[in-house]
Formats: sequence, C-alpha cells, structure tokens
Amino acid sequence: MSYEKVTQAKNGIIIGTKQALKALKENRVAEVIIAEDADVRVTNKILTLAEELDVPVHVVDSMKKLGQACGIEVGASAVAIKK
Repeated sequence: MSYEKVTQAKNGIIIGTKQALKALKENRVAEVIIAEDADVRVTNKILTLAEELDVPVHVVDSMKKLGQACGIEVGASAVAIKK
C-alpha cells in the first residue's frame, strides 16, 4: 500500500532521512514512510518530529523495496511525500 503511495505521489517525494527531516522542519511534508528494517538511530529523529508536527507516518517492511519504489537502486530508510 505505502509503496504504491510513493510511486504515485503527484507532488513528488523526498528520499533519505536528512532531506526528509529538513522538509519536515520546513512544513513541506504531507506524510512520511519509514522502512521497518532501517536502523532506529537513523529514523528516530524523523519519527519524533513527524509526531510533534502531526504528520502521518507509515511503516513498510523493506528498505530495498522502498528504494525501488522511489526509482533508486539502493535502499531508502525514509521517504517523505510532499504536500
């Protein structure tokens, strides 16, 4: 389900934890997708900020599949869908 949201995001996506965190701070994110197999130390800041800003967070099972849904050949630990 969330993989489909990434591939069909009309307003675009932001790939990676640093970029997603920056976009969250700038209030440019509609929702966040986190890979379950990503390192918690990497995703914890995004989860915390998304919760504070009341941005929906969805969890998917695989960094590799999330990366593929983004059209990249490496895994992605976090993806933000733009507003």
